Amino acid sequence: MDSGGELRKQIIDKLTHKASVKQQVSDNTVVVFHELKEALLELSAELDEELDEKIDRRIRIEYRDKGKFEAQIQVAEDILIFAMQTDVFRLHHDHEVWRNPYLAENPANAYCGVINIYNFLADSFKYNRNEDEGYLIGRIFINREMQYFFEGKGRCMQRSAQFGTRKIDRGALDEMLEAAVLFALDFDLYVPPYKVSRLVNVEQFNSRNEISKLQTGKRLGYDFEEDDVI
Repeated sequence: MDSGGELRKQIIDKLTHKASVKQQVSDNTVVVFHELKEALLELSAELDEELDEKIDRRIRIEYRDKGKFEAQIQVAEDILIFAMQTDVFRLHHDHEVWRNPYLAENPANAYCGVINIYNFLADSFKYNRNEDEGYLIGRIFINREMQYFFEGKGRCMQRSAQFGTRKIDRGALDEMLEAAVLFALDFDLYVPPYKVSRLVNVEQFNSRNEISKLQTGKRLGYDFEEDDVI
């Protein structure tokens, strides 16, 4: 038997501390994602205005709100998808961010909400190429104190040592969004190795779009390495 209600006490303690921390993280992530969507909308409008009459109008800069948990921006032939996770995660002890004294001082700071950033080709959606590959190019982590860090590729990287030194704000969001767009523009589509492309099936050709249905990805047949873009 549970003498003195010790297990009940532990349950209350967990709900009082851990659950409340997670709820605060979740609330913060929703707030940040809403602001991120506003920043994306303004960025697309500003880029479109600055590029007016400078480039072919078929080159599109377009923002799309896809609901509570997703937003997109199309920049020319690239689409960046921003997807908010609904769960709260705890950073694993193997993650280098644990070297940061900010977490050592209070492990509750390791609970984070996550916003993932994916890069796809616009034609993958235009031609319904459901087998095409997209790439996770960045992740934004937000904790209960609105502190953040940005884990990603190339210029998208923010050192985890900076976690705990700056609260996420509109300026930080603008920097991360511009870095993600720039990475996507520099992240070129490679011709896949011959051995990857030499075999096709009838279904891939048995459609109105024919060649446009063949699987495509920026690094199809290659490893997606940290130094893909310098």
